[in-house]
Amino acid sequence: MLSIRIGGALVFVGLSALAAQAEDYPTRPITIIVPFAAGGPSDTLARNLGSTMSSTLKQQVIIENVGGSVTLGIARASRAQPDGHTVLLTHVGIATAPFLYKHLPYDTVNDFEPIGRVADVPMALVAKKTLPPNNLKEFIDYAKVNKDKLTYGHAGAGSSSHLCGLLFMNAIGTEFTTIPYKGNGPAMNDLVGGQIDFMCDQTSTTTQQIQGGTIKVYGVTSKTRVPSLPELPTLDEQGMKGFEVVIWYGMWAPRGTPKPALDKLNGALRTAVQDPTFDSRMADLGAVPAPFSNAAPEPLRAHLKSEIETWGPVIKKSGIQPQ
Repeated sequence: MLSIRIGGALVFVGLSALAAQAEDYPTRPITIIVPFAAGGPSDTLARNLGSTMSSTLKQQVIIENVGGSVTLGIARASRAQPDGHTVLLTHVGIATAPFLYKHLPYDTVNDFEPIGRVADVPMALVAKKTLPPNNLKEFIDYAKVNKDKLTYGHAGAGSSSHLCGLLFMNAIGTEFTTIPYKGNGPAMNDLVGGQIDFMCDQTSTTTQQIQGGTIKVYGVTSKTRVPSLPELPTLDEQGMKGFEVVIWYGMWAPRGTPKPALDKLNGALRTAVQDPTFDSRMADLGAVPAPFSNAAPEPLRAHLKSEIETWGPVIKKSGIQPQ
């Protein structure tokens, strides 16, 4: 027997019944829980993915945004009925949350069944337009001399922009004054306005400003150049060997979801990452669909473990106190 919670009540369901239902899966619309507010890059990515998967699964895909802390949406997904009709789409935040929060209402590794990696979003190191350095080497030299004057903006403790900044500071052995904002939008507005000096943020939110020439850019943080910004060199090729920060997205189902349902979800995901329309939509976001080989359960399971091991020491070294 498997116990699940529905509307707060504990219900016992026979595994054979769930398995039988899974053979006919999906029998109703599928909900993708996104632990971020509507309108942001994660929401946009999820809606594009849902549209593509819907045609494969022959069912409507609904996006449910759960704003606030990323842990709220993840916890909601962990409590969902494990029948394949509710899944979770989230990013690297699932790997960093154990080091940012004292008590998580779920087990990061054991409460979910991995479906596959969805897409990667590189970061870009950007600065206000009037900052003197014109390339990465000049910027690093300038930063080391002016470390007490430079200000680094980010979208809040534990955000991707915050983590990228921490890794950059570790890499060059220099610390800066960091200024947290309540989201990427306000931080980018102040960068464009010259109130802060530099940021490291997702290409999904920096591409438009880069192409418009309203900010300077010193490179992207992926190992290879970004298709939507092919003229921009990576930090790695400019001398910061091994520096890589990619905001990866993965899809999970609640623990106990029957294998037939997981297989169908994975098949729809793998179809999506090879779809030219999805690829084009991801390029518009500055994102890259996951390689076919990574859009599978075991690669995602291994990647989550690796990311937990990578970010734990970085966050602990930064002195961030878990909430």
